Amino acid sequence: MRLLSVFTVAEKCLILQRTCKNYSSVAASNLAFVPSSLPLDCIDLEELQEFVFQSKKLFVLTGAGVSTESGIPDYRSEGVGLYARTARRPIQHSEFVRSAKGRQRYWARNYVGWPQFCSFQPNVTHNVLRKWENLGKLHWLVTQNVDALHTKAGSQRLTELHGCSHRVICLDCGNIMPRPHLQEKFAALNPGWTEEAHGIAPDGDVFLTDDQIQNFNVPSCESCGGILKPDVTFFGDTVNKEKVNFVYERVAESDAVLVAGSSLQV
Repeated sequence: MRLLSVFTVAEKCLILQRTCKNYSSVAASNLAFVPSSLPLDCIDLEELQEFVFQSKKLFVLTGAGVSTESGIPDYRSEGVGLYARTARRPIQHSEFVRSAKGRQRYWARNYVGWPQFCSFQPNVTHNVLRKWENLGKLHWLVTQNVDALHTKAGSQRLTELHGCSHRVICLDCGNIMPRPHLQEKFAALNPGWTEEAHGIAPDGDVFLTDDQIQNFNVPSCESCGGILKPDVTFFGDTVNKEKVNFVYERVAESDAVLVAGSSLQV
């Protein structure tokens, strides 16, 4: 099986848009989180075009780098990633499960950030991958992202490896609800609670101080009173084994693998 990894976001998007003639320019509303890159090498472009052309059943893995041109920051990009700009780190699964204070902090930040996060739209990369699927070129798409942008672009042959922040799951009974419904519950439990956000993080939450969140109320599951969590894999947690095996099967069926927008460090 052939493997090609595309690391530089700006270069990657230029390459991908030129492989489909209907995409001649990058339509992005916010480029603040796109890392700088060297000019596109025509030889690299030709190599990728040939790589895609020769594949009959292409498997694609995408990471946070494909969403930066939609306005969503990633973690590791030099200069513009979350780790480069701040000392902030994402919540760990163990902290969310064991700490009511940790859940309060997470949900308060997520509540403030949700209106902006859910408004982000697919960019040229998401649209090109959907076009490849429509053309029968793309066998399967796996994304590490939880932003639902591939779904918004219309991709069907898709596995969200780390889940999706647009869904909420109860850790006790497994009940799943749409994230907008939880937003309404937050608003009802916290009338008049308004706080100003200080920057946005890759997974949709924002930066708030401890003083800002101390009076924020978090709802429980409507069905059993259990703990509500985004239907995503937090840092320190593991991906469902059945999902992993499903992805391995799709890889085995493919004749080439393209990695886009991922450092492959996770």
